[in-house]
Amino acid sequence: MDNNSPESISSRDRPFDFRAPPPSPVASGRRSCVTNDDVLTEFLETSLRVPDLVLPDKIFPKQKFIENPSKIDYEALVYGSKDYEDATSKMLDSIARVGCFQLVNFGISSDLLKSVLDAARGIFRVPLDKRVAVTRSPENRSGFEEVHSEDDTESGQEFVWSRDEDLKLAMEKLWPTGYSNFSETMGRLQSDVEEVAGKIFSVVRDIFLGKLMGGKYDFVGVTDLIDFVCCLHKHRPNVPPDQYADLLRYDVIKMMIRVNDYSHALCLHIFDGSSEFHVYSKKGWVSFCPEKDSIIVTVGDQFQALSQGQYKHVVGRPVYRSEGEDRISMAFLYSPPPLQPPPRAGSSKDNRGRDVISISQQVVTAVVLTIVYQLLVYICKNF
Repeated sequence: MDNNSPESISSRDRPFDFRAPPPSPVASGRRSCVTNDDVLTEFLETSLRVPDLVLPDKIFPKQKFIENPSKIDYEALVYGSKDYEDATSKMLDSIARVGCFQLVNFGISSDLLKSVLDAARGIFRVPLDKRVAVTRSPENRSGFEEVHSEDDTESGQEFVWSRDEDLKLAMEKLWPTGYSNFSETMGRLQSDVEEVAGKIFSVVRDIFLGKLMGGKYDFVGVTDLIDFVCCLHKHRPNVPPDQYADLLRYDVIKMMIRVNDYSHALCLHIFDGSSEFHVYSKKGWVSFCPEKDSIIVTVGDQFQALSQGQYKHVVGRPVYRSEGEDRISMAFLYSPPPLQPPPRAGSSKDNRGRDVISISQQVVTAVVLTIVYQLLVYICKNF
């Protein structure tokens, strides 16, 4: 047999019989490629089209201009004049509707207000690179709000004042010629503002909160000192018209983020005239033209909690549109003394934690002393 014959070739030497599927048909011709590219391009443009996103008003509310809130005469409100009922009714209606009201005839010296506003400008002359020691933090709630640079994104600068001794010592090093006088003047103004705020809150408490709680709660005396702070804001001057709307939105976002930084019941806003006053809340964003020489009083989170949600927490700020020098505004945050429940039956402590001797204990003590006295007299006479 021939070794080269097909029968002589071993099976291992035979080529493997592999039948692959035929190749996919490929479009030929230049015209077909162009057609395929057009189809692919049309498909991608249709499927990758990004829709236009429009944020709803509930995410970022639109500004609405409203009529001025009620103007309340302070003396009519706290001294029980014939206009008392009308004043209280207008005040509560304005708080429920807008979250604030305008206070006039409040009895604080205009010269004192002007001197504090003028002196406050010196605080913001401290260079930015020297403010690190007095910058606000979770551990230090007073001092400067952090500012990276005086660029176009900032609508102003802020400083939180309090009677904290550490703040006073630190600021006297940065502003040795003026901070002591400023702090002393601010302290006098703070006392006057706290008295006004306390009387306003007492009126509302007696009218509304007393009824709501059935008169079963009382407040500890004001001698239990409260952390009373004032937020000073230096408004940026000469804002270009094309940047004004963006700065307002930036302010809204910033304030809503920091809305719970300082818990309070009332906030009293003092400023030297302004173009508008803006109020922000979950209801929306409203603005109005404040009365000259008035104080705007806004409602805080403590007030909302005590009213069981009837009065809503808002934040406010004056806005200046005109060009000129730096403008300063102040926001005094007032917190009432803590609520205390009445003493329980049989309790030996009053609302202030002091020991109390009941009438029955006093009677028993008097009887025992009388018997002891009579017994001593008898012993002395007979022995």
